[in-house]
Amino acid sequence: MTRLVDASDADERELMLRLLEIGFLPGERVRVIAQGFPDRDPLAVRIGHTTFALRRYEAALIRVVPEPSLARSRP
Repeated sequence: MTRLVDASDADERELMLRLLEIGFLPGERVRVIAQGFPDRDPLAVRIGHTTFALRRYEAALIRVVPEPSLARSRP
């Protein structure tokens, strides 16, 4: 589940609008599927069936609540 942080300036507001437009909506499931090498930038992030590349400073505006994994929930 995702939500965006509050923007602190006009540049962040513009970036947050872009993130909303491409699908980073409150409650939407997000999954990090890859990280760049060697400094883990950019991130490949999947929303639904679409994958996006985000720089770490862009990803820092997104807050997620981890879901319990299915493996942990099985007896």
